[in-house]
Amino acid sequence: MKDQPINRRALLLLNPYARLGQKVRLQTIYYLQKLGFELIEESVSDPKNLSQIIRQYQGQTELVIIGSGDGTISAAIEGLLSTQIPLGILPLGTANNLARTLEIPRSLSQACNIIAQGKTRRIDLGCLNGKYFLNVAGLGLSTVINQQVTHEFKRRWGVLAYIATALKVASQVSPFEVEICWDQQSIKTKTRQVTICNGRFYGSGLIVAEDATIDDQRLDLFSLESQNWWETLTLLPALMRGKYVNCPGIRTLQGTKFELYTSQPCLIDIDGEAIAQTPAHFHLIPQALSVFAPV
Repeated sequence: MKDQPINRRALLLLNPYARLGQKVRLQTIYYLQKLGFELIEESVSDPKNLSQIIRQYQGQTELVIIGSGDGTISAAIEGLLSTQIPLGILPLGTANNLARTLEIPRSLSQACNIIAQGKTRRIDLGCLNGKYFLNVAGLGLSTVINQQVTHEFKRRWGVLAYIATALKVASQVSPFEVEICWDQQSIKTKTRQVTICNGRFYGSGLIVAEDATIDDQRLDLFSLESQNWWETLTLLPALMRGKYVNCPGIRTLQGTKFELYTSQPCLIDIDGEAIAQTPAHFHLIPQALSVFAPV
């Protein structure tokens, strides 16, 4: 953690479709201006344009503030990487796992204060087939959940929307065969879900490993290998704590590179968006981005 000299001119990117985005826009502007920021505001109604917008304002601002969820922030990675402008996070999405990992509070005023304090932290990134991710990439159950949960459902019910959808589709996802390669080792197994995390939290606040952080310079792999879908429910306490000792049906691995192979191409969701497929090649990019975070 280090102090980042604050240029009070900040590029503010708010997602109007985030769960709380429209409600808090005026509050956000009020808090940041009160803290002395001069704001350049742009809408991020189409996250695909985020990196282009960030590059467009390079040289005009030394700070980017994004108010949205993990998926929108993930869409900005290429612009943040190429410009190396530090990122301020306002957790206005549904799960907000990146903010949770960085211990950024959901309180809008407190999140703004953290940015104003100017303390930054270098965080790692994951990369899958050339696509970057902040928190997590997964295939199996998570992909089906993310495809079926609607924006309106998320806006209305928040994290409960993911939980309800997971209960609905759990019985629909059959185990599939996957080959996992890492550190000159490989295994073949049947699984319902493979998750690879860069951060600590994924899904609806589940923990991939008790000691995982977003700057530990490793990826954590989690494979859910229970034979019956209802057995997954009995594993929820372990999933909430990230402790898997003596948990049959759960496999955990750690490394900086993983490869996943399936007999047929399988969709992979990256930070909640299904934008890749197997075969999958993962690697870690250490200390890639500078992010404002609590001391």
